[in-house]
Amino acid sequence: MSATVLFGILCGVLTVTSASPDGYLKMFPSVQQSQYDPCYDEDRPRRCVPDFVNAAFGVPIVASSTCGLRGPVEVCDSPELLGPCHQCDDSVPRKRFPASALTDVNNSNNVTCWRSEPFPTPLGINEPPDNVSLTLSLGKKYELTYVSLTFCPGAVKPDSMAIYKSADFGKTWQPFQFYSSQCRRVYGRPNRATITKSNEQEARCTDAHRHMGESTGIQGSRIAFSTLEGRPSASDFDSSPVLQDWVTATDIRIVFHRLQMPQESIEDLLLLGSPQVPPSFRQYKNSLENDSSTIATSSPPTLTHHYAVSDFAVGGRCKCNGHGSKCVTGRDGELACDCKHNTAGRDCERCKPFHFDRPWGRANARESNECKATTDSVRKQLLTSIESSTLPFRITFLPVNPFHVLHRQITSQNSPQGAIFDAAGPSATRRGHSGFRLLQNCRNP
Repeated sequence: MSATVLFGILCGVLTVTSASPDGYLKMFPSVQQSQYDPCYDEDRPRRCVPDFVNAAFGVPIVASSTCGLRGPVEVCDSPELLGPCHQCDDSVPRKRFPASALTDVNNSNNVTCWRSEPFPTPLGINEPPDNVSLTLSLGKKYELTYVSLTFCPGAVKPDSMAIYKSADFGKTWQPFQFYSSQCRRVYGRPNRATITKSNEQEARCTDAHRHMGESTGIQGSRIAFSTLEGRPSASDFDSSPVLQDWVTATDIRIVFHRLQMPQESIEDLLLLGSPQVPPSFRQYKNSLENDSSTIATSSPPTLTHHYAVSDFAVGGRCKCNGHGSKCVTGRDGELACDCKHNTAGRDCERCKPFHFDRPWGRANARESNECKATTDSVRKQLLTSIESSTLPFRITFLPVNPFHVLHRQITSQNSPQGAIFDAAGPSATRRGHSGFRLLQNCRNP
């Protein structure tokens, strides 16, 4: 890049950044009113956030198991409820139960379901888990309030399931919440542990989902995880970077580990006369008691189960750190904040160029933390930009009068004695001695 071009670019940058478009808008009050910006109260910056949305709506879900993909198969609802069976065949539209049903319109009058493949019911607690996963990629950082699953009518709530989150687009995963009737045995965590300020980013395990309403989805049962429930600093969320990080996610993954209790526990229920025993297993036990000849030849009926979910919802806001009121899709196809307050980045997580007079900060109800520009910050930014370039000479920054903006010494690789360049003229002029004066005459009129 020639010195003349470089000087022209730098002059242009300084001239543009010093101009304020607000002065022109003030001449037209009606225009200002029609362009209301929630990030400003008249001319004063204030915290602003995008609308609260179901971030999962319409977003594709990756399911590790879906019935019918390998050919027609029959999946049945809870056997103890004598629920109906469903013919699942992905090649037949009316017999499909795809993962796309999880994030479509949730209409109670027209319930759509995703169903997994059938799995053998475990015979003991040490049987391997099912590990059926549903993965949602949001495409950008969100601050989440809840994650919820609504199960298909007649389906059983899983006994053990886990929710994980990623804040780096699926590179790493962090536990978000665990559910199990046997937290310690399945997940190695205590049941309903108390969260303190010293462990506010710790995932809890609870069996509460087994006691909330019906254990089956006759009316479309639901499991909902509130990200801030039980977190001591939730009441002062704006002042808690720990919780702000805790609720931030780019991806959510649900992992179903076990649908029902092992068969050995079913036998215990049978001894107690519990009605929650599969009829086929009860008939098998009765046949053994009534006909001893079947003991050597008969085997327990093969029980299968599957997972069935009608809705996967994630409530939250696009993360803009209080510096943006909406997220838009850019030319690159990526979702990003429409940043205000002189901030930049997909999440408004930094100050934009030439606005480093104060450190970047998240906006809150008390302080907008708008990034501000000064001559000194311009000099620092230009230093970074020029020194990181591939120009064929070295530029050394020297203290100068702020009205001159820049005063630099250049040592050319081909001219060790250096050269002086004048940015005011149509071309750079070599004067044969060290020193470099730039933008001295590039002041605003």
